[in-house]
Amino acid sequence: MNSTNPPTTDVPADADRSYPISVHAGRDGPLSRWLWLVKWLLVVPHVLMLIPLWIGFCLLSLVALVAIVITGRYPRAIFDFNVGVLRWSWRVGYYSYSALGTDRYPPFTLADVADYPARLDVTYPERLHRGLALVKWLLAIPHLIILGILFGGGGWLSGQAGAEAWTWGGGGLVGLLVLIAAIALTVTGDYPRPLFDIIVGFNRWALRVAGYTALMTDRYPPFRLDLGGDERTTDAASATDAATDTDPSSRPAAHDAAV
Repeated sequence: MNSTNPPTTDVPADADRSYPISVHAGRDGPLSRWLWLVKWLLVVPHVLMLIPLWIGFCLLSLVALVAIVITGRYPRAIFDFNVGVLRWSWRVGYYSYSALGTDRYPPFTLADVADYPARLDVTYPERLHRGLALVKWLLAIPHLIILGILFGGGGWLSGQAGAEAWTWGGGGLVGLLVLIAAIALTVTGDYPRPLFDIIVGFNRWALRVAGYTALMTDRYPPFRLDLGGDERTTDAASATDAATDTDPSSRPAAHDAAV
């Protein structure tokens, strides 16, 4: 009987560390010291494309809501489209003023681009709770209040109705951190790693909440700031750190990668 207890207690912990909405951001460099000053102009074509896409996102989300209430399933075609809109928005935001994490111009596509440094994926849910779909917006209010402060108050909250809020920023703590990173980049030519990690963490939090309110998962978003570009589980991170500690030759390489 006792031998069966450890697997039972381990499952919730693993599930908590692996959220169905995954957000990845690769450190891309070297970055231009001055390009960030004109990225607002360079993203205009994307903005013009994303506005109708987000209108479609909102309308199709209503269709998905009805389908979930009736059948308990999120129509796969609508799901793939909506994930694509989130994915496209994250790429544009990562390039521009949500992170300034890359100078590689974002591709015009809803599909995943494997070699682009900003990626997003959502695990398709086979079944969703019918009644929960009606109240997710209410359950997400604590998250929305916190994220509204982080991303610039009412502008971020209104953005959830249809604009890719994390793409434009609009102030708040995240906007301030991105500005500090931009100044550091201009002065030193380097994007400070601690700033990168926390900025990506805040964007990951926002995208998880966006996916939850868009009915893409029944898993409530964690009140947790997962730092850095990759969503590693605690076990994987511990194993990597342990390998680095036991192999002195790996330390310079890890340092160079961080720089």
